Amino acid sequence: MTSCMAYVTSWFNYPTLPTMEEMKKPGPAGLPALELPETITLKTFEVPDFMYMFKSFHGTLSVFDRVMKGINGCDAVLFKSCREIEGPYIDYICHQVKKPIFLLGPMVPEPHSGELDEKWANWLSQFEAKSVIYCSFGSETFLTDEQIRELALGLEHTGLPFFLVLNFPANLDKSAELKRTMPDGFMERVKDKGVVHSGWVQQRHILAHESVGCYVFHAGFSSVIEGLVNDCQLVMLPLKGDQLMNYKVIVSDWKAGVEVKRRDEDGYFGKDDVFEAVKSVMMDIELEPANSIRKNHKKWKEFLQNDEINNKFIADFVDNLKAL
Repeated sequence: MTSCMAYVTSWFNYPTLPTMEEMKKPGPAGLPALELPETITLKTFEVPDFMYMFKSFHGTLSVFDRVMKGINGCDAVLFKSCREIEGPYIDYICHQVKKPIFLLGPMVPEPHSGELDEKWANWLSQFEAKSVIYCSFGSETFLTDEQIRELALGLEHTGLPFFLVLNFPANLDKSAELKRTMPDGFMERVKDKGVVHSGWVQQRHILAHESVGCYVFHAGFSSVIEGLVNDCQLVMLPLKGDQLMNYKVIVSDWKAGVEVKRRDEDGYFGKDDVFEAVKSVMMDIELEPANSIRKNHKKWKEFLQNDEINNKFIADFVDNLKAL
Protein backbone atom coordinates (compact mmCIF):
# COMPACT_ATOMS: atom_id res chain seq x y z
CA MET A 1 0.00 0.00 0.00
CA THR A 2 1.17 3.54 -0.67
CA SER A 3 0.99 4.37 3.05
CA CYS A 4 4.27 2.48 3.50
CA MET A 5 5.93 4.31 0.59
CA ALA A 6 4.62 7.62 1.95
CA TYR A 7 6.42 6.92 5.21
CA VAL A 8 9.62 5.99 3.37
CA THR A 9 9.54 9.14 1.23
CA SER A 10 9.06 11.29 4.34
CA TRP A 11 12.79 10.86 4.97
CA PHE A 12 13.93 11.85 1.45
CA ASN A 13 15.16 15.31 2.42
CA TYR A 14 16.28 14.50 5.95
CA PRO A 15 19.96 15.43 6.43
CA THR A 16 20.88 12.53 8.77
CA LEU A 17 19.75 9.02 9.57
CA PRO A 18 16.66 9.20 11.82
CA THR A 19 16.79 8.03 15.42
CA MET A 20 14.35 5.51 16.87
CA GLU A 21 12.40 8.27 18.61
CA GLU A 22 12.18 10.30 15.40
CA MET A 23 10.90 7.30 13.48
CA LYS A 24 7.99 6.87 15.87
CA LYS A 25 6.55 10.20 14.67
CA PRO A 26 4.58 10.72 11.42
CA GLY A 27 7.46 12.00 9.33
CA PRO A 28 10.32 14.42 10.18
CA ALA A 29 9.30 17.37 12.35
CA GLY A 30 8.67 20.44 10.22
CA LEU A 31 9.42 18.65 6.93
CA PRO A 32 7.82 18.95 4.46
CA ALA A 33 5.05 21.54 4.35
CA LEU A 34 2.51 18.86 3.44
CA GLU A 35 2.12 16.70 6.54
CA LEU A 36 1.97 12.92 6.58
CA PRO A 37 -1.39 11.64 7.91
CA GLU A 38 -1.39 11.03 11.66
CA THR A 39 -2.25 7.38 10.99
CA ILE A 40 1.40 6.80 10.14
CA THR A 41 3.02 6.58 13.54
CA LEU A 42 5.13 3.64 14.61
CA LYS A 43 4.95 1.72 17.87
CA THR A 44 8.21 1.07 19.66
CA PHE A 45 8.42 -2.57 18.59
CA GLU A 46 7.74 -1.63 14.94
CA VAL A 47 10.65 0.81 14.65
CA PRO A 48 13.51 -1.73 14.27
CA ASP A 49 11.80 -3.28 11.26
CA PHE A 50 11.76 0.09 9.49
CA MET A 51 15.27 1.06 10.60
CA TYR A 52 16.43 -1.97 8.61
CA MET A 53 15.82 -0.01 5.41
CA PHE A 54 18.67 2.36 6.33
CA LYS A 55 21.16 -0.45 6.95
CA SER A 56 24.00 -1.07 4.48
CA PHE A 57 25.53 -4.53 4.13
CA HIS A 58 29.20 -4.82 3.11
CA GLY A 59 29.20 -1.30 1.69
CA THR A 60 26.24 -1.85 -0.65
CA LEU A 61 23.35 0.57 -1.00
CA SER A 62 20.70 0.38 1.70
CA VAL A 63 17.06 -0.28 0.84
CA PHE A 64 16.37 3.42 1.39
CA ASP A 65 19.22 4.42 -0.97
CA ARG A 66 17.92 2.04 -3.63
CA VAL A 67 14.42 3.50 -3.38
CA MET A 68 15.77 7.05 -3.67
CA LYS A 69 17.99 6.09 -6.60
CA GLY A 70 15.09 4.44 -8.40
CA ILE A 71 12.73 7.35 -7.92
CA ASN A 72 15.32 9.99 -8.82
CA GLY A 73 16.15 8.16 -12.04
CA CYS A 74 12.63 7.42 -13.27
CA ASP A 75 10.15 9.39 -15.38
CA ALA A 76 7.05 8.31 -13.47
CA VAL A 77 6.05 6.22 -10.45
CA LEU A 78 3.41 3.49 -10.71
CA PHE A 79 1.31 2.25 -7.78
CA LYS A 80 -1.24 -0.53 -7.40
CA SER A 81 -3.66 1.76 -5.62
CA CYS A 82 -6.09 4.65 -6.18
CA ARG A 83 -7.11 7.92 -4.57
CA GLU A 84 -10.38 6.46 -3.31
CA ILE A 85 -8.33 4.04 -1.22
CA GLU A 86 -5.26 6.07 -0.22
CA GLY A 87 -5.72 9.65 -1.40
CA PRO A 88 -3.79 11.46 1.38
CA TYR A 89 -0.79 9.13 1.07
CA ILE A 90 -0.68 9.47 -2.72
CA ASP A 91 -0.83 13.26 -2.38
CA TYR A 92 2.05 13.12 0.08
CA ILE A 93 4.19 10.98 -2.25
CA CYS A 94 3.45 13.38 -5.14
CA HIS A 95 4.67 16.25 -2.98
CA GLN A 96 7.83 14.40 -2.03
CA VAL A 97 9.00 12.82 -5.29
CA LYS A 98 7.80 15.52 -7.68
CA LYS A 99 7.28 12.97 -10.45
CA PRO A 100 4.08 11.90 -12.26
CA ILE A 101 2.20 9.28 -10.24
CA PHE A 102 0.27 6.67 -12.24
CA LEU A 103 -2.37 4.60 -10.47
CA LEU A 104 -3.51 1.14 -11.56
CA GLY A 105 -6.26 0.78 -8.98
CA PRO A 106 -6.29 -2.08 -6.46
CA MET A 107 -5.99 -4.75 -9.20
CA VAL A 108 -8.63 -7.05 -7.72
CA PRO A 109 -8.01 -10.63 -8.91
CA GLU A 110 -10.56 -12.43 -11.04
CA PRO A 111 -13.07 -14.57 -9.09
CA HIS A 112 -11.53 -17.92 -8.15
CA SER A 113 -12.25 -20.84 -10.42
CA GLY A 114 -12.58 -24.56 -9.80
CA GLU A 115 -13.81 -26.35 -6.72
CA LEU A 116 -12.46 -26.36 -3.18
CA ASP A 117 -10.68 -29.58 -2.30
CA GLU A 118 -13.30 -32.08 -1.10
CA LYS A 119 -11.48 -32.68 2.18
CA TRP A 120 -11.70 -29.03 3.20
CA ALA A 121 -15.15 -28.47 1.66
CA ASN A 122 -16.57 -31.31 3.76
CA TRP A 123 -14.90 -30.07 6.92
CA LEU A 124 -16.07 -26.47 6.49
CA SER A 125 -19.62 -27.52 5.62
CA GLN A 126 -20.10 -29.00 9.10
CA PHE A 127 -20.42 -25.55 10.60
CA GLU A 128 -22.95 -22.74 10.56
CA ALA A 129 -22.64 -19.83 8.17
CA LYS A 130 -20.05 -17.20 9.18
CA SER A 131 -18.92 -19.17 12.23
CA VAL A 132 -15.43 -20.38 11.21
CA ILE A 133 -12.18 -18.46 11.80
CA TYR A 134 -9.63 -18.82 9.00
CA CYS A 135 -6.10 -17.86 10.08
CA SER A 136 -3.05 -17.66 7.82
CA PHE A 137 0.12 -15.56 7.52
CA GLY A 138 1.19 -16.42 3.99
CA SER A 139 4.22 -18.38 2.88
CA GLU A 140 6.95 -15.90 3.87
CA THR A 141 5.88 -14.71 7.33
CA PHE A 142 6.83 -16.97 10.23
CA LEU A 143 5.69 -16.70 13.84
CA THR A 144 7.90 -17.45 16.83
CA ASP A 145 7.17 -20.44 19.05
CA GLU A 146 5.63 -18.17 21.69
CA GLN A 147 3.46 -16.39 19.12
CA ILE A 148 2.22 -19.71 17.73
CA ARG A 149 1.31 -20.93 21.22
CA GLU A 150 -0.58 -17.77 22.19
CA LEU A 151 -2.35 -17.59 18.82
CA ALA A 152 -3.47 -21.22 19.04
CA LEU A 153 -4.72 -20.81 22.62
CA GLY A 154 -6.51 -17.58 21.69
CA LEU A 155 -8.35 -19.30 18.83
CA GLU A 156 -9.28 -22.17 21.14
CA HIS A 157 -10.55 -19.71 23.75
CA THR A 158 -13.10 -18.28 21.29
CA GLY A 159 -14.96 -21.59 21.28
CA LEU A 160 -15.46 -21.15 17.53
CA PRO A 161 -14.33 -23.58 14.83
CA PHE A 162 -11.05 -22.52 13.23
CA PHE A 163 -8.74 -23.38 10.35
CA LEU A 164 -5.17 -22.42 11.29
CA VAL A 165 -2.45 -22.44 8.62
CA LEU A 166 1.13 -22.19 9.90
CA ASN A 167 4.18 -22.18 7.67
CA PHE A 168 7.85 -22.60 8.53
CA PRO A 169 11.18 -21.91 6.79
CA ALA A 170 11.86 -24.34 3.93
CA ASN A 171 14.76 -26.05 5.70
CA LEU A 172 12.52 -27.29 8.53
CA ASP A 173 10.28 -30.35 8.69
CA LYS A 174 6.72 -28.96 8.71
CA SER A 175 5.11 -31.91 10.48
CA ALA A 176 7.76 -31.96 13.17
CA GLU A 177 7.48 -28.20 13.68
CA LEU A 178 3.69 -28.37 14.06
CA LYS A 179 4.01 -31.08 16.70
CA ARG A 180 6.76 -29.20 18.51
CA THR A 181 5.06 -25.79 18.62
CA MET A 182 1.48 -26.76 19.51
CA PRO A 183 0.53 -26.32 23.21
CA ASP A 184 0.36 -29.48 25.28
CA GLY A 185 -2.90 -31.35 24.68
CA PHE A 186 -4.07 -28.75 22.17
CA MET A 187 -4.68 -31.04 19.19
CA GLU A 188 -6.72 -33.45 21.28
CA ARG A 189 -8.84 -30.67 22.79
CA VAL A 190 -9.72 -29.08 19.42
CA LYS A 191 -9.95 -32.20 17.26
CA ASP A 192 -13.71 -31.78 16.67
CA LYS A 193 -13.63 -28.14 15.54
CA GLY A 194 -10.07 -27.13 14.80
CA VAL A 195 -7.72 -27.76 11.88
CA VAL A 196 -4.00 -26.98 12.04
CA HIS A 197 -2.26 -27.26 8.68
CA SER A 198 1.13 -26.42 7.19
CA GLY A 199 1.55 -25.91 3.47
CA TRP A 200 -0.44 -24.49 0.60
CA VAL A 201 -4.24 -24.34 0.69
CA GLN A 202 -6.85 -22.83 -1.64
CA GLN A 203 -7.08 -19.63 0.38
CA ARG A 204 -9.41 -17.71 -1.94
CA HIS A 205 -11.83 -20.65 -2.06
CA ILE A 206 -11.75 -20.96 1.73
CA LEU A 207 -12.35 -17.26 2.32
CA ALA A 208 -15.34 -17.41 -0.02
CA HIS A 209 -16.90 -20.43 1.75
CA GLU A 210 -20.18 -19.58 3.45
CA SER A 211 -19.07 -20.98 6.81
CA VAL A 212 -16.03 -18.65 7.11
CA GLY A 213 -16.82 -15.48 9.05
CA CYS A 214 -13.44 -14.19 10.22
CA TYR A 215 -9.99 -13.87 8.68
CA VAL A 216 -7.01 -13.55 11.06
CA PHE A 217 -3.94 -12.61 9.03
CA HIS A 218 -0.77 -10.53 8.62
CA ALA A 219 -2.27 -7.56 6.68
CA GLY A 220 -0.32 -8.09 3.47
CA PHE A 221 -2.02 -5.93 0.83
CA SER A 222 -3.06 -8.78 -1.49
CA SER A 223 -4.51 -10.61 1.50
CA VAL A 224 -6.37 -7.45 2.55
CA ILE A 225 -8.05 -7.36 -0.87
CA GLU A 226 -8.86 -11.08 -0.72
CA GLY A 227 -10.51 -10.57 2.66
CA LEU A 228 -12.48 -7.48 1.68
CA VAL A 229 -14.03 -9.01 -1.45
CA ASN A 230 -15.52 -11.71 0.77
CA ASP A 231 -17.75 -11.42 3.83
CA CYS A 232 -15.23 -12.51 6.48
CA GLN A 233 -14.34 -9.91 9.10
CA LEU A 234 -10.70 -8.79 9.23
CA VAL A 235 -8.54 -9.34 12.32
CA MET A 236 -4.98 -8.23 11.67
CA LEU A 237 -1.74 -9.34 13.30
CA PRO A 238 1.02 -7.64 11.26
CA LEU A 239 4.57 -8.87 11.73
CA LYS A 240 6.90 -7.07 9.31
CA GLY A 241 7.42 -4.55 6.51
CA ASP A 242 4.43 -2.94 4.84
CA GLN A 243 2.10 -5.04 6.99
CA LEU A 244 2.93 -2.67 9.84
CA MET A 245 1.50 0.25 7.85
CA ASN A 246 -1.32 -1.53 6.03
CA TYR A 247 -3.22 -2.44 9.16
CA LYS A 248 -3.16 1.16 10.40
CA VAL A 249 -4.98 2.30 7.26
CA ILE A 250 -7.57 -0.51 7.46
CA VAL A 251 -8.24 0.08 11.17
CA SER A 252 -7.94 3.88 11.46
CA ASP A 253 -8.82 5.25 7.99
CA TRP A 254 -11.16 2.67 6.49
CA LYS A 255 -12.50 1.41 9.84
CA ALA A 256 -13.03 -1.95 8.16
CA GLY A 257 -11.17 -4.26 10.54
CA VAL A 258 -9.48 -4.62 13.93
CA GLU A 259 -5.97 -5.34 15.14
CA VAL A 260 -4.73 -7.78 17.76
CA LYS A 261 -3.49 -5.53 20.57
CA ARG A 262 0.24 -5.82 21.26
CA ARG A 263 2.59 -4.52 23.93
CA ASP A 264 4.31 -1.37 22.74
CA GLU A 265 7.85 -2.10 23.86
CA ASP A 266 8.27 -5.59 22.40
CA GLY A 267 5.14 -6.46 20.39
CA TYR A 268 4.07 -9.24 22.73
CA PHE A 269 0.49 -10.49 22.40
CA GLY A 270 -1.23 -13.14 24.46
CA LYS A 271 -4.14 -15.50 23.98
CA ASP A 272 -6.53 -12.98 25.52
CA ASP A 273 -5.52 -10.36 22.97
CA VAL A 274 -6.34 -12.77 20.14
CA PHE A 275 -9.64 -13.68 21.80
CA GLU A 276 -10.68 -10.05 22.34
CA ALA A 277 -9.94 -9.08 18.73
CA VAL A 278 -11.96 -11.98 17.31
CA LYS A 279 -14.75 -11.43 19.83
CA SER A 280 -15.08 -7.77 18.83
CA VAL A 281 -16.05 -8.68 15.25
CA MET A 282 -17.57 -12.16 15.64
CA MET A 283 -19.51 -12.09 18.91
CA ASP A 284 -20.37 -8.41 19.44
CA ILE A 285 -21.89 -7.94 15.99
CA GLU A 286 -24.81 -5.80 17.17
CA LEU A 287 -22.57 -3.44 19.13
CA GLU A 288 -20.35 -0.58 18.02
CA PRO A 289 -17.75 -0.59 16.56
CA ALA A 290 -18.49 -4.07 15.13
CA ASN A 291 -21.65 -2.85 13.40
CA SER A 292 -19.81 0.06 11.75
CA ILE A 293 -16.92 -2.18 10.75
CA ARG A 294 -19.33 -4.52 8.95
CA LYS A 295 -20.95 -1.61 7.14
CA ASN A 296 -17.58 -0.24 6.05
CA HIS A 297 -16.44 -3.69 4.96
CA LYS A 298 -19.55 -3.97 2.78
CA LYS A 299 -18.87 -0.53 1.27
CA TRP A 300 -15.30 -1.45 0.32
CA LYS A 301 -16.40 -4.82 -1.01
CA GLU A 302 -18.86 -3.15 -3.37
CA PHE A 303 -16.21 -0.67 -4.50
CA LEU A 304 -13.59 -3.34 -5.16
CA GLN A 305 -16.02 -5.54 -7.09
CA ASN A 306 -17.25 -2.74 -9.36
CA ASP A 307 -15.96 -3.73 -12.81
CA GLU A 308 -16.74 -0.33 -14.31
CA ILE A 309 -14.54 1.42 -11.75
CA ASN A 310 -11.71 -1.10 -12.13
CA ASN A 311 -11.79 -0.86 -15.92
CA LYS A 312 -11.58 2.93 -15.72
CA PHE A 313 -8.44 2.71 -13.60
CA ILE A 314 -6.73 0.73 -16.38
CA ALA A 315 -8.05 3.02 -19.13
CA ASP A 316 -6.79 6.10 -17.27
CA PHE A 317 -3.40 4.45 -16.77
CA VAL A 318 -3.10 3.75 -20.51
CA ASP A 319 -4.02 7.35 -21.31
CA ASN A 320 -1.42 8.66 -18.84
CA LEU A 321 1.21 6.35 -20.28
CA LYS A 322 0.49 7.55 -23.82
CA ALA A 323 0.66 11.16 -22.67
CA LEU A 324 4.04 10.54 -21.05
